[in-house]
Amino acid sequence: MTAETMTCLVYDKSSMPWEQSRGFQRQAMPKPVIDEAADPTDAEQVIVKVVYAGFCGSDRGIWNRTAFKGMIFDSLKREQKTTRVIGHEMVGEVVQTGSTVQARHGLRPKDIVSTESHIICGTCYQCRIGQTHICSQDVIIGIGRDGCFAEYIKLPANVLWPTDPRKIRMKVAAVQEPFGNAVHACTKADLRGRTVAVFGCGTIGLFVIMVARALGATRVIGVEPNPKNMEMARLLGADDVIPVRPARNGAHAWTADKELVAQVRAACGGIGCDVAMEMAGFNSSVNNAIQATRRGGDVILFGLKQGNFHIQAFDRVIVNGLTLHSVIGRRIFESWYITRNLLEDRSNGIQDRIHDVILGGGDDAVVHIQDFAPDRFEQTLAAWPKPLIRF
Repeated sequence: MTAETMTCLVYDKSSMPWEQSRGFQRQAMPKPVIDEAADPTDAEQVIVKVVYAGFCGSDRGIWNRTAFKGMIFDSLKREQKTTRVIGHEMVGEVVQTGSTVQARHGLRPKDIVSTESHIICGTCYQCRIGQTHICSQDVIIGIGRDGCFAEYIKLPANVLWPTDPRKIRMKVAAVQEPFGNAVHACTKADLRGRTVAVFGCGTIGLFVIMVARALGATRVIGVEPNPKNMEMARLLGADDVIPVRPARNGAHAWTADKELVAQVRAACGGIGCDVAMEMAGFNSSVNNAIQATRRGGDVILFGLKQGNFHIQAFDRVIVNGLTLHSVIGRRIFESWYITRNLLEDRSNGIQDRIHDVILGGGDDAVVHIQDFAPDRFEQTLAAWPKPLIRF
């Protein structure tokens, strides 16, 4: 390490063949700089010293080499590099700003910020009509450009989100981005007075349980195979949690589980849930969600897997008048404002539950960057739905 370098967690394609490796390497990388003489657009850039970074399901996919190969390799080719700094969930302190940042965005050194992970173009059709969360030219931090598993990160000022650490604990502030996914999902349909079934209680599904309740759901059902996540779902406010049987093999592994569907329907007054939140992304889970939803209900599709899917009894989707919604990312910055309000309102218990249940309350789910070792980090990944990296 030198004054010009920083410690990072990276994927390096030159030394880590995608199909024959897993995990990340700790490396010294050049610190980002603001140099407006060399690049006038740096006037709108900010250097942030990272305090905590959250380890996302997307990061797990890169760690296990099951996702994002194409996006990472294509972006490295464009940049003529071999190494990508991973990570897109963070909270940190502003240490330097470009010349126009303070006047245009109100950000100054020592401000605490989180960040939207999608760097948007601002000029495509979607951006110009207010659908910035589906910008056609967006670049994802930690995948299409260097991310926040680093001591410092350089970001455009217009994606940074000011955060008051007196109102939101720093550890919780680091997970505002994924919490915003749950907020976006829960605001696709009116949940007031509704029954909600959450198919997949991983980190985002656990967030959904709390957000759905805060937005007025009268009954929330979790559907989950992992016993530890089932217990977390109960602690976070699920009225009931239904176990998923082991995955089936064979030609019809994609079909709904009739017994599970019957249990969800029974738990929702016998007619099915008003709103199904599909957070797992498996083909069978999608069909479970559709089959368990009442006539006229809503199915929110957030879980993401590549490849073709089969929709079981597709005619019933139409005949039953179901509405299917797909959700990606957060509405920028609408979802962030709702996120802030939910986290700062301590009366709903959400912030405390995130800190105490999902993040473990102490430091067991926290790994300091200087203590990072792949084998030991694997144990943390297995034990916690949302590990944090401390810098």
